[in-house]
Amino acid sequence: MKNQKRVTLFAGHYGSGKTNVAVNYALFLKRSGENPIIADLDIVNPYFRTKDSREELEAAGIRLICSEYANTNVDIPALPADLYTITDNKAQKAVLDIGGDDRGALALGRLTPALREENDYQMLMVINCYRPLTRDAGSTLEAMREIEAAAGIPFTGLVNNSNLGALTTADDVLASLAYADAVSALSGLPVVMTTVMDGLFSALEGSIPDLFPLTLQKKIC
Repeated sequence: MKNQKRVTLFAGHYGSGKTNVAVNYALFLKRSGENPIIADLDIVNPYFRTKDSREELEAAGIRLICSEYANTNVDIPALPADLYTITDNKAQKAVLDIGGDDRGALALGRLTPALREENDYQMLMVINCYRPLTRDAGSTLEAMREIEAAAGIPFTGLVNNSNLGALTTADDVLASLAYADAVSALSGLPVVMTTVMDGLFSALEGSIPDLFPLTLQKKIC
């Protein structure tokens, strides 16, 4: 990713795959010689959570900040006090997994003033044309504006994460490029990367700019 910022925020509509992108991006930063932390601000989606990848993140030496209630049967939208490490420690890169849709983005509110003041962040909208509520550029832009309004911080770029899970083919990824370009044109934001499962990366490398390989997150039950 070009022009990396100290703080990278991933947000998107429910089911966009933003959590998987956030985890993979944190691991990418670590492999690149950075020492990132990752925070799970998703207080909406109890299914795929950043905490599902805790063992993998800890093995890589990446600190995870998340609610103590994540992945439990206790449904309390509580966020840990050490969340402020993200804005207080300006020497460390941070990755934030923002909750699905506008309701989840409300949790970012307590960090928004400090993030805007520092102005060293990128707020990336994870888009997926294969999800029912974001199949076209118009509906995707509507979701973007709702998230921005709730978070109090504007998006700066797009991540084309259009996929059908483990069933995704190279043709599915290629077919999504026109959609990503349409969202880019409508929003005025650049597509900073297109993600693809690591098993498809070699087949698409060179044919898609800013291609980013993903290892699919496993759900811990």
